Amino acid sequence: MIKNLSTFFVGIALSCLAGCTPIPKETTATKEYAPLEVPVPERPAGQQDVIELTTPKLDTVRVGFIGLGMRGPSAVERWTHIPGTKIVALCDLLPENAEKAQKIVTNAGMEAPALYSGSEDAWKQLCERNDIDLVYIATDWKHHTEMGIYAMEHGKHAAIEVPAAMSLDEIWALINTSEKTRKHCMQLENCVYDFFELTTLNMAQKGLFGEVLHVEGSYIHNLEEFWPYYWNNWRLDYNREFRGDVYATHGLGPACQLLNIHRGDRMKTLVAMDTKAVTGPELVKQYQKEEAPDFQNGDHTMTFIRTENGKTIHIQHDVMNPRPYSRMYQLTGTKGFANKYPIEQYCFRPDQIDSTSIPDHENLSMHSAVPEKVKEALMSQYKHPIHQELEETAKKIGGHGGMDFIMDYRLVYCLRNGLPLDMDVYDLAEWCCMAELTRLSIENGNAPVAVPDFTRGNWNKVDGYHHAFAQ
Repeated sequence: MIKNLSTFFVGIALSCLAGCTPIPKETTATKEYAPLEVPVPERPAGQQDVIELTTPKLDTVRVGFIGLGMRGPSAVERWTHIPGTKIVALCDLLPENAEKAQKIVTNAGMEAPALYSGSEDAWKQLCERNDIDLVYIATDWKHHTEMGIYAMEHGKHAAIEVPAAMSLDEIWALINTSEKTRKHCMQLENCVYDFFELTTLNMAQKGLFGEVLHVEGSYIHNLEEFWPYYWNNWRLDYNREFRGDVYATHGLGPACQLLNIHRGDRMKTLVAMDTKAVTGPELVKQYQKEEAPDFQNGDHTMTFIRTENGKTIHIQHDVMNPRPYSRMYQLTGTKGFANKYPIEQYCFRPDQIDSTSIPDHENLSMHSAVPEKVKEALMSQYKHPIHQELEETAKKIGGHGGMDFIMDYRLVYCLRNGLPLDMDVYDLAEWCCMAELTRLSIENGNAPVAVPDFTRGNWNKVDGYHHAFAQ
């Protein structure tokens, strides 16, 4: 009986195969599908790119702060510890916020800065002063671009909290203003200075991972306890209005540095998708006492990006659900692997490890992470020069474990030494464009979308990402 059944099923299988129409060879080949494209405006006549822009050295960096609600006061406090600086002016819509920040400065034994408040245009007076070199902007997202442009138009460098721009129109306006005025426009992305990230970047630049092929990043942070502290619910309102990855910079910034984006490679195409919005409408009901069936931002958003040189990036955004905090930060190379969340770990081919400094390297497996003692030895050996100088001070002063202080210190260091900043306006553009481009992909059935070349043809002008140091 079993033999007969066997013969029966084999016969059916052969009959099915005989009836199948072979797939034509040409249909199995990879096809090129044209992605959705957004316009790239021509560079205005007389403008040049600001890649590796340098400006005259500043003996003292004179700064004015705009926005003293959540992020601003801690920035003011950090700047009281940075040599070669002077806090000249402070601005916030609410007078009490400006006054509290002023006390931070005077309590540090410094001269009281001028205050601007009480009017929605008070910040313009700060930008118009002739004794300020840098305007540090830490307001809500919607005001970032307008303030950055006004600051540069009035002869100031602009440092703008993340995200510095929320639309392509805003991005191009910042680029054109920076190119026209020859002023720095830097996004204040702190996560590129964290200790694991900078150490891993140093390893990658020294070839420890071989060729880096794939990187991952994210902003996974349950903001449940923070929603009430955003002035007038501005952040929740933004998520209510827009789909897409509206806050990509923390995960994308470190990933782009690993891949030398606009320094030998560029992001070319992306595809994004999201879940439905479940938690967002509940938050609106909780905090604003109204129904929100039109809430746009999905609880979880994923984006996949391919570069000109055939590398890939994966980023995620989730600020709604109860998950452990994560920026992912993962690297896959031809000779090694790195991962930060949830556990810091490395994996290498054994022959990648220097036997003179790392014990038992020949016992490493390519199928598991290196032991903790090996990881610690590697992180010590490849500690980034920036951390060698600043780690102890940064951890003492703080700011997300010290990376905020390092970010501010490096900004001042480069301005005082007339060096290119660690991040330029094109980094700002590439990391912020996700907001509009991912929305475009999602709203068009998760279609591929072309990522503009914000350098307008100069993405291959510099060979690799690097930090500048005074000689």
